[in-house]
Amino acid sequence: MIAFDRVTVTYAGATAPTIRDVTLDIGEGELCLVAGSTGTGKSTLLRAVNGLVPHFTGGTLAGQVRVAGRDTRTHPPRELADLVGYVGQDPLHGFVTDTVEEELAYGLEQLAVPAPAMRKRVEETLDLLGIADLRDRPLRTLSGGQQQRVAIGAVLTAHPRVVVLDEPTSALDPAAAEDVLAAITRLVHDLGITVLVAEHRLERVAHYADRLLYLPGDGTVVDGPPADVLAAAAVAPPIVELGRLAGWDPLPLSVRDARRRVAALRDRLAGREPPARAATGGSRTAALHAEGVVVRYGPHVAVAGVDLTLAAGSVVVLMGRNGSGKSSLLWALQGSGPRQQGAVAVGGADPKRLPAADARRRVGLVPQTPADLLYLDTVDAECAAADQQAGTGRSRCRALLDDLAPGIPGDRHPRDLSEGQRLALVLAVQLTAAPPVLLLDEPTRGLDYTAKHRFATIVRRLAGAGTVVVVATHDVELVAALADRVVVMAQGEVVADGPTASIVAASPTFAPQVAKILHPQPWLTVADVAEALA
Repeated sequence: MIAFDRVTVTYAGATAPTIRDVTLDIGEGELCLVAGSTGTGKSTLLRAVNGLVPHFTGGTLAGQVRVAGRDTRTHPPRELADLVGYVGQDPLHGFVTDTVEEELAYGLEQLAVPAPAMRKRVEETLDLLGIADLRDRPLRTLSGGQQQRVAIGAVLTAHPRVVVLDEPTSALDPAAAEDVLAAITRLVHDLGITVLVAEHRLERVAHYADRLLYLPGDGTVVDGPPADVLAAAAVAPPIVELGRLAGWDPLPLSVRDARRRVAALRDRLAGREPPARAATGGSRTAALHAEGVVVRYGPHVAVAGVDLTLAAGSVVVLMGRNGSGKSSLLWALQGSGPRQQGAVAVGGADPKRLPAADARRRVGLVPQTPADLLYLDTVDAECAAADQQAGTGRSRCRALLDDLAPGIPGDRHPRDLSEGQRLALVLAVQLTAAPPVLLLDEPTRGLDYTAKHRFATIVRRLAGAGTVVVVATHDVELVAALADRVVVMAQGEVVADGPTASIVAASPTFAPQVAKILHPQPWLTVADVAEALA
C-alpha cells in the first residue's frame, strides 16, 4: 500500500537530511506507530505519504514514495485526497467550515459524493467517534479534544484507504483517546485501512500497533515489532521502563500482560512505601483565591460556581474529560477570559481588573495553542524579547529552552519548528518572567518523554521557589510524576480535590500505568519503584 524507496528529505538551509535513505513497505490493513524524540522527523515522514512533503513544505525529496501505485512526486496532495486522509497536529488550522456537521461533510462535497451517501457517512462518523451531540456546535467553541475528534472524523467520512494521524490523542482525555484508538483499530481490522500514527504518549498506542517505526534522530528509521524496537529505544512508555527494571522478557505492551508477570515484583516491593509528596496546604500562604467563578458562552455554562484556593509553592493539576471546563477556568483565573460571576484575588488584586501587562506579571498563562504567543521572526528574537520584558539577564529564556528542547537553532523561524519545539519555546518565554502564579493548559502536547522530564524538573524548581503552578492536562503519567494535588472537573464543577495518590490511583480512567499494574500497592511511577528497589 505504501512504499518508500531510498527516500531522503532535506530542507533548505539544513546541514543534514531530516530523514535519510529510508526504505519501507507498509501493507494493506497495517497499523504502524511512528515514534521518536521531538524534532527527529516524524512529521516529515508522515507528510511524505500524502505529498505535503515536498509540495507544500518545500525542501528536496530524493527517492520515491508510492501510495497504492501513485507516485507522490507527480501526484500533489489534491490528487491523493481520495486515497490518503491526513490529520495534523493542530486540528483548528485544518478546519474550513463553521460547524461540526459542515466540517464532516466538506470533504465529501469536494469528492462529489452523492447527498444520500454523504448524509449516511456523516451520521456513521458522528456515532463512531461519539460526537453526535456536537453536530451543531461552532468549531471554535469546542475544547481542544473535541476539535481533535472532529478533525479525525472529517478524514474518516471520506473512507480513505490510508489514514495518517500526527499526534491524534494529544488533546484527548484518557477515555476519549481509548475510544478513538479503538474505533481506528476496528477500521484497520474490519475494512483493511492502513494507518500511520505518530504519537509521543506511547502508552496509549503501542499495544494497538502491528509495527513500530522508530526515528532515533540520525535520519534513519528502525522498523520492527513494537516490543522488539522499544527494548532498545531511547523513548519508551512507563510499562516498558518497568519491564526493563523488572527484567521481563519479552517486554509487555499492555497492562493486562504486565499484571500476569508482576507477582515477583510485588513481593520485592512488599512493606515499602513510595516517597512522600509535598503537602499543598497547612501553613503555606494562599497565592490565589477564587470564589464562585462562573463562565458562560451563550446558554452554555462552562464553569459553574467554582471555588479554588492555591497555595504558594504547590503544583496543582486540573483533570477532567474534554469540555469539562478546565481551559475556561484557567482563562477566568488569569483575567483575560470571560467571567460573568465570582471573584479572583492574587496578591490582593483581581487580575481581571488590572491592565493586561500587570495581570500577566501576576498570573502567567500558556494556552492550548501556544503558537498564538509567538510573533517574531526567529527563536533568538523571541527569547531576547522575553528576557527584556521580564527584566531578567540575557540568555535566561534561551537557557530554559535548552533545558526543554536542546539544539533548536536560534535563527530558525518559530513557524518552521516542530509542534513540540514550538511548545517548548512558548514555555520558555512564559517561564522567563516567573510570575507567582503560572497556568499551563496542556503544556506537554508534542513533547517526548525526555522533554517532559525536563519540563517537570523546571516546574518543580519553580514550585520550590514559591511559585504556584496549575497544569490542565490529560497526561496521566505527567500527573503521577509531577502533581502535589489533583482537582477533577465535570460539567463545569469540581467533583474531586485531594492529594495525587488518593485521586488517581483508584481511578480506572486517570490511573497511570504503574498504578494499574501494581494495584493494590500504592506506586505511581517507575522512578518511585526504582528508588525503592535501590
